[in-house]
Amino acid sequence: MTRMALISDIHGNLTALEAALADIERHGTKRIACLGDVAQEGPQPVAVIHRLHDLAIPVVMGNTDDWLLNPKPKKVKSEKDRQELEIDRWVLAQLTDTERVLMQDYAQTLTFDLDGASLLCYHGSPISCEHRIRPTTPAKRLKELFAGHNETLFAGGHTHEPMLRRFGPSLILNPGSVGAPVVERKTSTEDDYYPSWAEYALVEANGADLRVTLRRVPYALADFAAAVRASGMPHADFLLKGWRQV
Repeated sequence: MTRMALISDIHGNLTALEAALADIERHGTKRIACLGDVAQEGPQPVAVIHRLHDLAIPVVMGNTDDWLLNPKPKKVKSEKDRQELEIDRWVLAQLTDTERVLMQDYAQTLTFDLDGASLLCYHGSPISCEHRIRPTTPAKRLKELFAGHNETLFAGGHTHEPMLRRFGPSLILNPGSVGAPVVERKTSTEDDYYPSWAEYALVEANGADLRVTLRRVPYALADFAAAVRASGMPHADFLLKGWRQV
């Protein structure tokens, strides 16, 4: 049997990454792949980049990773947009040529053999890191995005929405977000929030038997908040306002 962990959308949250890695180790899993969006938005972008590199974890290029390597103007229409842009610029300023060289090795897609099953990894879709694949994405659109591919399992991130759905004989997986999972509001009077758990997926393959487990690993929000405040990043209160201990 082959076991592999898939992590995604860490967003500079080393506290959440370490929680996920510890849980992965408890499950005896040695193989790990990252589906992108490694550094942007969080307090420890450099540490996260090097942690993945030190563990030799292969990484797919996410849309925010691409932005850090090739910054483009962003529209600012609100105070929230302005604060988010200043955080983005702060993250960009933390990176040296060393981190940029490591990130330039991130691939558009990665493929793996899992004991006879095949796995294709990407960020948004095999075509673009900007695409979003959701539970409601029409089958016609999926056929366009996966044209020419016949892998057993397709795995991508980007939406921060854990998902497992069938697509013909294949499965499409989104492991959720390690560093910035989102609980969407249920009513118009509630706000979306970021819970203090790290999401990832554990894949187990044994010939034709393929099992996928979506994991949530809680961690102390106080540890993440301390990292935010110690980092010197701008708008710490703004960033932490949307988080909840769970």
